[in-house]
Parts: sequence; structure tokens; C-alpha cells
Amino acid sequence: MNHIETPFCEDTIAKLRVGDVVSISGYIFCGRDAVLPRICKELEAGIWGKRCIDLQGGVIFHTAVSPAGVGPTSSNKLEIEGSFETLSKLGGIKMHLGKGAIRSETVKMLADNNAVFAIIPPVTALLESQTLERECVAWSELGMEALYRIKVENYQAIIAAAKGKSVYE
Repeated sequence: MNHIETPFCEDTIAKLRVGDVVSISGYIFCGRDAVLPRICKELEAGIWGKRCIDLQGGVIFHTAVSPAGVGPTSSNKLEIEGSFETLSKLGGIKMHLGKGAIRSETVKMLADNNAVFAIIPPVTALLESQTLERECVAWSELGMEALYRIKVENYQAIIAAAKGKSVYE
């Protein structure tokens, strides 16, 4: 198992291969269908920087944050998978964390941007025990679907798309 810490450098991501099991520690961002299009809109408009939230080398976990914990949602929803390119190219996100198969075009785009997609089993209670801090950083009116930054320790995930290959192919 590879132990990796956020934020990721280019070399860390470049070494990952489909099927690798990783243990992630550090701060990651949480967002799903409601918030990811908002982030993309601000990145595309060039106004994201006003938020002073640095996504460079970061992780976006496709989840809501609730008192019960966190657990992955399907990453192939239009609003979620549709955010991968903007978040990777303009935001510097290096890992998208969720569940489910993604399109082959998305797998290629990730490779072109030295980014990866990792899957995590739906184990909300276990992940809650490995979530050390949580902070709503934007769009608090969305409740548990707002953009959160959480500090994690030893989140385990499987690299599902890297170097133009997908575990789902």
C-alpha cells in the first residue's frame, strides 16, 4: 500500500497505476452535484482566487458531509464527472475520489493532466473515524452538500483511472 499525503506533487501522481491501493492523509475537499458546478463556474470566470482556497495538488471527494459521516456518491453523475476537467486543468486537482465507472474520455483527460480517479468503498462509519476535522469553506447554505475541507488520516482508496487506463475497462 502506498501512503500519500496531500497536497500531492506531480511525481506522487505520476507514480500511481490502476489497481494501486493508497492510504491518503492530509486535507481533502468534499463536494458533489450541488457545489462542483459552482466551483467550475468560478474557476472558468477567473474569480476562484478571491476565495483564498488553494486546490493545487488537492483531492476532491465526491461526498456530502453530514453528522453521520462521509461516504462516496456516484462519480459518473453529469454534474460530478463534468467537473473533472475544469477542476484538474484550472484548479490543479490531482485526485478525484468517489465510486463507479467513468467515461473513457474522462480517463484520457485525467492522463493528459497527470491526475487520477480513485474509488473508495461506501463505508461511511469507518471514514468518519478517520476524519479528524471538518470545516465548511464555501456555500454553507447548501448544508451537507456545501464545499467542505476535511482533515483525514489513512483514507484508503484504489486507483481506478491513471495513465489512460481504467479498472473498469
